[in-house]
Amino acid sequence: MAEPETNNALPGAAPTTAASPVPEIAVVNGDGLAGEGTDAHAKKSSRQRLLRGLQRISSSPTLAQLGRPRSSSSPYGKHGTLSCVSLASSPSPFGHPSAGSSYFSQMSSADGSSAPTSIPGSPMAELPGFDGIESVLAVRKIETPLSIPTTASVPLELRKKTKTFNLWTNMPHEIKIHVLSFLQPKELVRASRVSKDFYDMCFDGQLWTCFDASEFYKEIPSESLSKIIVAAGPFVKDLNLRGCVQVEHDKRAEMVVKACRNLINATLEGCRNFQRSTLHSLLKSNERLANLNLTGLTAVTNLTCKIIAQSCPHLEMFNVSWCKHVDARGIRLVVEGCHKLTDLRAGEIKGFDNVTVAEAIFKSNNLERLVLAGCNDLNDTALKVMIQGVNPEIDVLTERAIVPPRKLRHLDLSRCSQLTTQGVKSLGYLVPDLEGLQLTGVTHLTDAALEPILDSTPRLTHLELEDLSELTNTLLSEHLARAPCAPCLEHFSISSCENLGDAGMLPVFRNCTSLQSVFLDNTRVSDLALAEAAAMIRERASPLRPLSHPSIGLSLVVYDCQNVTWTGVREVLSRNAEKMKPKRIPGQTTQDVAAPPSEIITLKCFYGWQMTVDEHTKRVLRGDVAAACRLERKWADYMQATEEAGAGGAGGRRRRRRLRETQQVHADEEEAGAPGVIPGRRRARTAGCTVM
Repeated sequence: MAEPETNNALPGAAPTTAASPVPEIAVVNGDGLAGEGTDAHAKKSSRQRLLRGLQRISSSPTLAQLGRPRSSSSPYGKHGTLSCVSLASSPSPFGHPSAGSSYFSQMSSADGSSAPTSIPGSPMAELPGFDGIESVLAVRKIETPLSIPTTASVPLELRKKTKTFNLWTNMPHEIKIHVLSFLQPKELVRASRVSKDFYDMCFDGQLWTCFDASEFYKEIPSESLSKIIVAAGPFVKDLNLRGCVQVEHDKRAEMVVKACRNLINATLEGCRNFQRSTLHSLLKSNERLANLNLTGLTAVTNLTCKIIAQSCPHLEMFNVSWCKHVDARGIRLVVEGCHKLTDLRAGEIKGFDNVTVAEAIFKSNNLERLVLAGCNDLNDTALKVMIQGVNPEIDVLTERAIVPPRKLRHLDLSRCSQLTTQGVKSLGYLVPDLEGLQLTGVTHLTDAALEPILDSTPRLTHLELEDLSELTNTLLSEHLARAPCAPCLEHFSISSCENLGDAGMLPVFRNCTSLQSVFLDNTRVSDLALAEAAAMIRERASPLRPLSHPSIGLSLVVYDCQNVTWTGVREVLSRNAEKMKPKRIPGQTTQDVAAPPSEIITLKCFYGWQMTVDEHTKRVLRGDVAAACRLERKWADYMQATEEAGAGGAGGRRRRRRLRETQQVHADEEEAGAPGVIPGRRRARTAGCTVM
């Protein structure tokens, strides 16, 4: 007997020959035996119909629903039936059999089954693309996905062909530099550590056109400072080395000077170690300098001023204040050589009693700011020559010099102790554009020195008259309050003017409605001046808009004023927190809603009251008006109880008890405003033990 083929037939099936290309299929009966048909044509049709049915079942998507749970008993019944079967998969396009397992082998592996593991049958028909009936009659496993994907991934072929786009790498160099220009110098130095490309970009000269080391000069070493300046040298236009004492006379400093050749603004204030030769080299190589600040440098001399006059014709601002080795003769060279000079600051420079220097300043007539603070050599004669020139023509009727008016806008003559009324009086009617005048410490001035100035300066906004003990209230009430500059005056200081009081300041507060800061310390002003100031601020303020906070409208300094009491201070605090109604407009029918004022007063007063005043101001500024009013009321009760306790006569013990109670309430109120303290709760106190 020939051995059966095990490749394409079931166990026990007859071998397939070339004469019979279509083998007969075995029909399984209830006993698991294969029967043979007599009619070949009928058998062939039955086999084809069975195979087509199985294929149709395998392609149905509802196959999972047609099946039923597998029984633990034998899957075969007495009658010839088939369980739910399906094809394992579609025929492989490559001709290989599917990987599914045989139906009969799975059926025979059921738990507790007594059916045979192999079934003898007749030969099976060969189908194209299938190697055996095991692949055709395999159970298909269907797994229901937990979630249906809503997107499809890019195919691998397209994914490999897609080019990755790096935004920063493909960005033009100019745009990268513009992005990095928004970083601060310290941030640029930190970003340079990212990579070599970032290092080259962060030290690109276009990012360092303005180099200001005043914010980090204490942290940057000399080597790093010089390295940055050398790298960006040709691009640097604004150089600020204020306070950089690490810039010394060595190879680094010389490299910095050689690199910077396009400076427009240079600030070397406080660079005490800057040597003279290095400074001169820097000035000679920068002909476009417009602003030069050499404050406090010991290397600056008259020779330096000569080099500036020859090498910097475009100079507009020159500051040599507190340079010990410079005098007025060097200033004259700069004034005569730099015809565009408009800002000259020469505080505490000697030699300004020289008439030649004063005449050079008069002839230039380009200065808009002149700072001569602390120049003790400046006298009346030199000041007159600066303003009127030498031997000017005098008007017979007015006794004024007939000369072109000066262009001065800011004049600082503070601490020029040799000036008197005759010299300062020459400014009258010759400085019509004056906006700021500082005469602090010129102790010999009287009302006659300031009267013509106030009458002829309609743009005056800043006036400082500290320590002028000879001024009287008439100057304030009759001249300043009625001067053309009264509506625009913003800053006014009469500190330590002991003869000035309410008679002069009340008219000033009524007429000078644009005041923003007033210094009245150590004067004779009283509570009336404070009340008038509060009324002036309330008059110009408007009701506060919703969801907004008030701003500081006036800074008032009244400490060391003997006539100022807590009553005047309370008036200011009360007006700061008092609600106001908007001004009525004719024809308006809407209802007015009261609101706190938009501007308040910050007060600097007696140090014992200052903490309460500051706390009250903080509450008003943050919008807590109710808490501010409560603090003001409790503080008033405390001050009143203090005054009663200090009075003599009967009832002293009762007044002292009231004072202690008021002090406790006031302390509770102070603690309520402190952070971390729960409002409305009092701190536990233990009565002190007094030993008799």
